[in-house]
Amino acid sequence: MNDQTARFEPDEERVIREQYARGNPAVCPRDGTTMTVRSIGGGSFGLGYARRREWLICPSCKRSVIFDVKRGTRN
Repeated sequence: MNDQTARFEPDEERVIREQYARGNPAVCPRDGTTMTVRSIGGGSFGLGYARRREWLICPSCKRSVIFDVKRGTRN
């Protein structure tokens, strides 16, 4: 598999989400690098809801996971 498009395993994503939900910096389980956080807008403001999501990206291996802030889950 190409590392540029590789994904985390479900257990790895769970660990990242748990770290981030506790307010700790997310750390890549593959290489130990602190992950970069980018906010993502979404949803429809006109319909009365808007998701707050964070995109957690490993700057080293380029794997990432999207975190739904309100639900505390991967999206």
